[in-house]
Amino acid sequence: MNKFSKQYNDDVSSINSILNALYEVISGEKGEERDWDRERNLFHPKARLIVVRKDEDNHLDTKIMTCDEFIQYAKKKAIIDGVGFYEYEIARRVEEFGHVVHVWSTFGSKYSKEDHEPHTRGINSIQLLNDQKRWWVMNIFWNKETSEFPLPEEYCN
Repeated sequence: MNKFSKQYNDDVSSINSILNALYEVISGEKGEERDWDRERNLFHPKARLIVVRKDEDNHLDTKIMTCDEFIQYAKKKAIIDGVGFYEYEIARRVEEFGHVVHVWSTFGSKYSKEDHEPHTRGINSIQLLNDQKRWWVMNIFWNKETSEFPLPEEYCN
């Protein structure tokens, strides 16, 4: 059991609540401190965050991180609180079997909540586990939209 779990019980009580918390916890204006304990509470201790991207030479690259490695990456690169970052859900497709849930969550990213259009869109592939006590994020695997891979229409509504 995670040491933060009682403080953030509502975040892990349902599929909807854990997904909403996942987007809320990383979103905020430039310089706004994120609640990294809340972030840690969402993720199973063995969970992974995986980004698919192209490097400078246009070769496919993946970065696989634990929750704490992601937090350090975000702080070091100032990719979240250093520039302002709001990620929000555009559409959701949920597939559920037993204690396992797979979510295709289409996202938009803005620098400020006040921005009208996202600067980036993409899809999060999120695997959740219900251990009969609470929901856990087991993995998030994401890819940004590119000209090579535009978002499919069926994932946008």
